[in-house]
Amino acid sequence: MSINSQQLLELLPAIHRIRDAEIARENGWENGPLEDLMVVIAEQLALMEENIEQSYDDLFIETCADWLTPYIGDVIGYQSLHGKVPDVASPRAEVAHTIALRRRKGTAVVLEQLARDVTGWNARAVEFFKELGWTQHMNHNRDDVHYSPDMRNMEPLARIGSAFNRVQHTVDVRRVESGRGQFNIPSIGIFLWRLEAYAHTESPALRLAERRYLVSPLGHALPLYSRPRSTRQGLISTLASPENVPEPLARRQLHDHLDRYYGLRATAASEIDNDEPSIVLHVDGTEIPREQIRICNLSDDGPAWAHEAAENTYAIDPVLGRIALPPEAADPANVLISYHRGFSADMGGGEYERENSFALQDGATVIPVPTPAHPTLQAALDALGGAGVVEITDNGRYEETLTVSVADNAGIELRAANGRNPHLALTGPLTVNGGEGSRFSVNGCLLSGDLLTVPDTGTNHLSQLEIVHCTWVPGRTLDADGNPLTPAAVSISVALANVSISIERAITGALRMVPESRLALFDSIIDATDAAAVAFADLDDDSPGATLSATASTVIGKIHAREFGTVSNCILLARLSAADTWNAPVWTERKQTGCVRFSFLPFNAIVPRRYRCQPDSADSARRLSPRFTSLNFGQAAYGQLSQLTAEAIWRGADDESEMGAFHHLYAPQRDRNLRIRLREYLRVGLEAGLFYES
Repeated sequence: MSINSQQLLELLPAIHRIRDAEIARENGWENGPLEDLMVVIAEQLALMEENIEQSYDDLFIETCADWLTPYIGDVIGYQSLHGKVPDVASPRAEVAHTIALRRRKGTAVVLEQLARDVTGWNARAVEFFKELGWTQHMNHNRDDVHYSPDMRNMEPLARIGSAFNRVQHTVDVRRVESGRGQFNIPSIGIFLWRLEAYAHTESPALRLAERRYLVSPLGHALPLYSRPRSTRQGLISTLASPENVPEPLARRQLHDHLDRYYGLRATAASEIDNDEPSIVLHVDGTEIPREQIRICNLSDDGPAWAHEAAENTYAIDPVLGRIALPPEAADPANVLISYHRGFSADMGGGEYERENSFALQDGATVIPVPTPAHPTLQAALDALGGAGVVEITDNGRYEETLTVSVADNAGIELRAANGRNPHLALTGPLTVNGGEGSRFSVNGCLLSGDLLTVPDTGTNHLSQLEIVHCTWVPGRTLDADGNPLTPAAVSISVALANVSISIERAITGALRMVPESRLALFDSIIDATDAAAVAFADLDDDSPGATLSATASTVIGKIHAREFGTVSNCILLARLSAADTWNAPVWTERKQTGCVRFSFLPFNAIVPRRYRCQPDSADSARRLSPRFTSLNFGQAAYGQLSQLTAEAIWRGADDESEMGAFHHLYAPQRDRNLRIRLREYLRVGLEAGLFYES
């Protein structure tokens, strides 16, 4: 029961309340001293009441405070693991499931539940003895177990070697713990998905030709991913199926199981039969029903595509991300598609939670776009009068050349609304000017076509520039094959001195900044599209650029900086070409200040003192290098370290996580935690191996 200050005051004798009111009137105060004292007492009583209520909640694992979770776990013998993994920082789910898991110890569903609880990744457990082919006993028949697969059944053939393999294999005697052996009687496989499926809701499709559209806003081939269905709550009772994990959709898979992945079709009882669709298509404001969708191959066939949509049907190719409209459809049309793409982390913008990263919060003027009064971004920026927020409220495409002018001691933020990821296809430079003490921020947008520039006009005095949760497409934009149209193109150019630039959870192309400015990178990727291209320098592409500090970032390309601040947990992937005139691929003019720690950079780099960096000798430089799943922007595994990367890099950060932009995912800790926990839950004689599906 809450007690407020007025209730406490009414408990006092009337003479004291009257005298307190007289004192307040005599001195012109809003409250008397006695009433102010009651306010303080009521606040402390409220804190005490909240503490008592929390003490009751702390008795239960579902409602206890995070810091109490290991203590409750200790009561049942739960052993804590590394606690830095963000998605599983509190082992609440694992502690809650511990007793139930122990009762079913050693079963495949328990091992799968364990993998999901410990790592926070999607997972599937596989008992490999069920996939062994052997001569059967007459009294113990196993149906549908054949040495030779059915060549007419395409889906099992497409799943060979994956977590959902159903084709029988001969025995493999290598140990599964090594990651090489699989098919043996004591072998258990835990398949993990490091990539997630990120939603894009009602995103405009890019018109390529008459009645032909591309899902990608950049015009490249974009594989569509399945949205993991979350129908299994609490303790799982069945193993994961393909619809429970994020994976690229194959044409045959989507065609055969369209009802699992497409649309919100309503049944006769007006109930939605697919409330978690992976794909939904809208044309001119109308949702296309499932019955009108056809899945087919829309790859190039000369100037046309291999197939055309039949009458009254809409063709979708999930492998290439292409859409074909029927011959009777109006064209051009307003084609919007809701889909999912694969990526590793909440970086570069998307429909994930970003509200805490907004630069301007309460009290700022917010102008939404688009509205009838402000249909364009430039109109909204002009209406701000030099201070406030332009918030994009949809996932639309904006083709504009923008000019920003920030007032003295004020800030302007150009941002996508929380849960939105619009595309700014710049038709010219985004030019930023500001007064004394001014600040400009961009948050949550995909930007292509041109660069952001801060010119030195003599009247420009911008103080701060912030790029947060944005993607400034490396190479400006992509061609149909996903290659940059303008390799090594500059994404951000700062010609003005004394500007502090901050780039956080972002992806950009090359940077050019005058040496009198300062740049700080956090959990970001700077990609010049080639290790021999210039990623960071002065405006002339050769002289030293700004003072550079970086934390947990990946830079692809050469670096020439005035000086380093602190460079920590980074990957600086750079090399010199045969005709290069640079002294080193990573080069700072001043080596007396700053440091480089727990990072990978070329051994011949000219930098301040190093501390536990790789490679640490000329010999290791010849054999040690980060290996990426992909360095092609636009691919799902872009910037992700491969499992074949050396341990010195994979676990080389200061907290034994990986170096580079995805350090904050703590993938090595998740891997290690699961290996430790599996030893506790495996039956005697069984071995488990971890296999990464993505």
